[in-house]
Formats: sequence, structure tokens, C-alpha cells
Amino acid sequence: MKIINCSSGKTLADSALMADTFWARLKGLLGRNTLPHGEALILQPCSSVHTCFMKFSIDVVFLDQLGQVIQLHENLSPWRFTPIVRNAATAVELPIGTIKAGDIKSGDTLIWVGGVLNV
Repeated sequence: MKIINCSSGKTLADSALMADTFWARLKGLLGRNTLPHGEALILQPCSSVHTCFMKFSIDVVFLDQLGQVIQLHENLSPWRFTPIVRNAATAVELPIGTIKAGDIKSGDTLIWVGGVLNV
């Protein structure tokens, strides 16, 4: 499934997975050595993320129920936590540099298209 920034028209990920169960969200990206360019993990519902036990940094975008960007975290290093994001319904974990390259800004709308692939 693809993630697209409707505000800029840029594709942020060509291969995104959905983590929409407790166990899938708990596992997240743990056990992976990297998150390659073009991949992403959508966590739903989610209002905060951590990078404990992870081996790499990530970009994180929080969205409200309408898919609008409400908070951005660039280059979140291992063993870090985001604050709880009020009104967040979804978190999208992306490779570092994706926020900048995708020109993602607060207020942008992100959508995912294609079949839903669950973790």
C-alpha cells in the first residue's frame, strides 16, 4: 500500500504496512535492522511511540482522525519517546529524511491507497 501526501502530491512510501492490533503495534519495527527508503509502518490507533530496543532512527508523523498532520518528529533516535499527542489517531513511522524529502508540514493530509497489508 502507498502513502501519499495529498497536499504536495508526493509519494512518501511505496510499501506501507498497517499495525492495527495490540500485538502488531507492540512489535512495531522491533527486530528489524533498518527501515529502507520507500517503506513505512502505520500504527492505528496511536498517540505516542517509542524507539526502545530499536537499532535505527526514524521519522514519525502523527495524524488526526481525518488524516491531517498534527505533529512531526524527525530523526527519533533509539531509546527515545515522543510525547503523547493529543487528538492523534494514527502514527506513521518512516525512514529518516522522509519528512524533509516529502515536504511534510503540519496541516497536510496523508492518505494510503491500495490493499491494506497487515503486519
